[in-house]
Amino acid sequence: MKRLLYPLIASALITIVPFLLTFENGQDIVRGIFGYDVFALLLLFIATKAKVHLPSSSRRKQIVLMVITAVIGISVVIDAWIDLQNLLSIKNWEMGWHGILPFITCGIAFIITWNLRPFSYTGIGFILFIALVAHLTFLNNYAVQPLAQFPIIDYCTRMAPKPIQRKNIADDYKSQYIVTDSVTITKDYLDSSRNNVVILVESWGVPLDINRLKKDLNLFNDISKVTTGIHNRMYSRTRTAEREDLMLRFQRDSLGRRDTIFLPKAFLDLDYKTTFLFGGDSLEHQRFRYINKIGFGQAIYGNGLNDSTMVSKIDNILADTTQKHFISWTTRNTKFPFTSDIYNCSINMVDSIYSIKLNQTLSHIMMLANKYPKTRFIIQGDHNPILSPIKFQELFYKRWVPFVVLN
Repeated sequence: MKRLLYPLIASALITIVPFLLTFENGQDIVRGIFGYDVFALLLLFIATKAKVHLPSSSRRKQIVLMVITAVIGISVVIDAWIDLQNLLSIKNWEMGWHGILPFITCGIAFIITWNLRPFSYTGIGFILFIALVAHLTFLNNYAVQPLAQFPIIDYCTRMAPKPIQRKNIADDYKSQYIVTDSVTITKDYLDSSRNNVVILVESWGVPLDINRLKKDLNLFNDISKVTTGIHNRMYSRTRTAEREDLMLRFQRDSLGRRDTIFLPKAFLDLDYKTTFLFGGDSLEHQRFRYINKIGFGQAIYGNGLNDSTMVSKIDNILADTTQKHFISWTTRNTKFPFTSDIYNCSINMVDSIYSIKLNQTLSHIMMLANKYPKTRFIIQGDHNPILSPIKFQELFYKRWVPFVVLN
């Protein structure tokens, strides 16, 4: 037992001493009790050193083993140094006098383990496996105090390029736009006294650059009454957004079964003509299955028609003034991929194509809203460009989409 306990104590010494000597009141740093890397290296150090002076070893073999033992010993010091750097980087401290700590703690660790009888290499592998399992089991139950510390993994994580922050909206957005997690945008802005057109814009996300969104929204400057904002999608799927935007209320019946009331059904009961439009095939996302169930009186599919053509169809519907209309349209011009080689194009090319297509769709919507000033238009993105090349996706926040209410 002593053979195992001493290297464990030595590795704990190397890990804990720098932590204690840099401890500050109120700090919250989760740290393991012993260094897993150091523990493994010490076991190898003990095993290799013991073979150096075996009578059966030739002089050449002894020299090789001495070199390997020295390399392992130096690796222990380097590991301890990296662990200290990781600790100080959290605090933004300079190395300073702390640089002597790895040499002192490692020196003591070598003294503690110098005369220990070694484990076989198979035994070392088994011990390390059991130690890792114990660490993971303990971590699962006591996450605030892990058993092992992994300096090399921590160092690689610290030095790796940091991904762009795409989840939390910047303060400049919050100061200039309505920012909400609500999924009831459509319901909140509908007007049951007149025509309503609900538009879901394919792949229209919130860009990290606020000026880019301003440029998109400037297209609606000619509209007298405009409300703009951004909101969060729970899922990055067009089909889910269609259902989410058209939901009136959700409840359960007496048997606990889900009972969802959708807006088209409610407007149909108010004698509105309810119409769903999509320029693609009805087989996409199996719309033919669920659109009628939502409550639309009719569904119009284009089987490959672009957004300008679908706007003309909406224009023809709104021209009928003998009744009120509730219209829902999902655009498709900005649906990725635009071409078969889109993922081989430069990001600038992808950006250019996307911006042109989005500008065209929003311009058509603006002209329609100008033509029918008494009709309420509610425009939202379905998700950020999740099917675009990765570099282009990184220009947008995850799951945040714009919304615009016109007239």
